[in-house]
Amino acid sequence: MKATEYLKDKSLLLLLHVACMFLLTVYLRLTAYPGDYCAVILVCWAIIFGAWLTVQFLSRRRYFGEMEHILKNLDQRYLLGELMPRSFRLEDRLYHTLIRKSNKSVIERIRRIEQEQKEYREYIESWVHEIKAPITAIALNCENHRDARGKYLLVENRKVEDYVDMALYYARSDAVYKDYIIAETNLQETAEKVIMQNKYYLIQRRIQAKVDCPDVVFTDHKWISFILNQLVLNSAKYSREDGAHIRITTEIQKSGVLLKVKDNGVGIQKEELSRIFEKGFTGSNGRETERSTGMGLYLCHKLCRKLGIGIRAVSKEGSGTEMILEFPVSSYLADYRN
Repeated sequence: MKATEYLKDKSLLLLLHVACMFLLTVYLRLTAYPGDYCAVILVCWAIIFGAWLTVQFLSRRRYFGEMEHILKNLDQRYLLGELMPRSFRLEDRLYHTLIRKSNKSVIERIRRIEQEQKEYREYIESWVHEIKAPITAIALNCENHRDARGKYLLVENRKVEDYVDMALYYARSDAVYKDYIIAETNLQETAEKVIMQNKYYLIQRRIQAKVDCPDVVFTDHKWISFILNQLVLNSAKYSREDGAHIRITTEIQKSGVLLKVKDNGVGIQKEELSRIFEKGFTGSNGRETERSTGMGLYLCHKLCRKLGIGIRAVSKEGSGTEMILEFPVSSYLADYRN
């Protein structure tokens, strides 16, 4: 609170006192009261009123300073009403009561929303587990009939499974800590498994895939498999018609292990590169080729942030794209290198 703001707020009171002082002076002079005595009265009035304004200003500034300090250190700022400092002023007590009532309504609303989100997440997880059964049955049936139609259905069935997994991971993305287990993860095995899961799609697109990831990291195997799968699908989706390839490699640096997914596809326009991790952003490539939801890279970015993994993209239009995951160094990994 600034002194100028406080005086501006008290401007009507200041005008009232000035008017009263003027009227009193006129009255005293009309009654033949000595001018010196009038001046003394006005000076005393001004000193007392100024002292009162100063005390009030310091008191109010300290009170609101305490509230700002409390608010600054609160994780859930809507709880301010429960922690407001006590005040003898009736106005402050009324505000305190109103804010507490308002906060109570907000808290109840937040609890209802959290409950609805929990129920929705549980429904999605249940639905995913239920739909996995027919998806697996279709895959097994197609494996037993490896003709052209069977392979085509395998590819389409795999796409359905990917979208189902995306729905599941999106539902769980705000509660990653409840579902992941950090453990030593062999990136070579993880990348090879992802490639094998998408082998028919890669064959259909005539894409060569090479994996060279001899390093290990500490992360959640299931979540990193999902992230890597999304990156591979993106590379395949925006691949060239002829001579397309995907390279998955690792590189050790002082800051950690870099996992790179590099392709020679259509690339990303320079002005769009900074937006590829935004929710729902499809870009010019997504609008021109297959149907794109703009959720894959958004989920990858969100999950990487939750897992403490860095993610970035290096790309040039017409020259392919390189997606880079950076796993931080652990003490165990440092010993492993030595």
